[in-house]
Amino acid sequence: MKPLSFSFVLIADQVGSRTADDRVPAALATLGDLPVALPFERTAGDELQGLLDDPQSVVTAVTRLTRLGGWRIGLGAGTVDSPLPASTRAARGPAYLAARAAIDSARTAPAELALALPASVRGAAYGEVSDAVEDAEAALWLLRTVLARRSEEGWELMDLLDKGLTNARAAQRLGISPSAVSQRLSRASRTEVDRGSLLAARLLGRVQELAVTP
Repeated sequence: MKPLSFSFVLIADQVGSRTADDRVPAALATLGDLPVALPFERTAGDELQGLLDDPQSVVTAVTRLTRLGGWRIGLGAGTVDSPLPASTRAARGPAYLAARAAIDSARTAPAELALALPASVRGAAYGEVSDAVEDAEAALWLLRTVLARRSEEGWELMDLLDKGLTNARAAQRLGISPSAVSQRLSRASRTEVDRGSLLAARLLGRVQELAVTP
């Protein structure tokens, strides 16, 4: 089988699944419209997995899972064997092995997220790409930490602004004053999240640029 271009495998594992309701259907629904190489699907009990080749889609997936709450995330960066199968469960390649290592590391990682390279793309010979992975991982840690602090009211306001409403129209829709909108904006860290998302996507793109096929 031939290797595919450098991609990202995302594995999400439900936290506390033994004592909580099954959150997989809700997660699959919120990720369903993302541009992906292979769609997200349940792979093992309380886990879901998808294959993405666009860094911005990776960041969006992380953002949406963080909003849902209760998910740890492992990202594997690497090649995938082609031709691609119809299901991510049938796909193979170094990126999938890296993602499995990442989800294990995510249990003790900051923000319960880890980004890993295949074992064959590590060490002194791959120092630049390893540094790029560390940078991208750190950006995702920071982004996820800020997002986790956002309230439901903050998310509600962001949804309206993302649809193109002005602050004034959003205030009318929510039945609050313009000053209350400004306060929610500040607490929701909109500017920080927007910049952080762009930074994380750029750094993930940098990983792709520097990666060497194992």
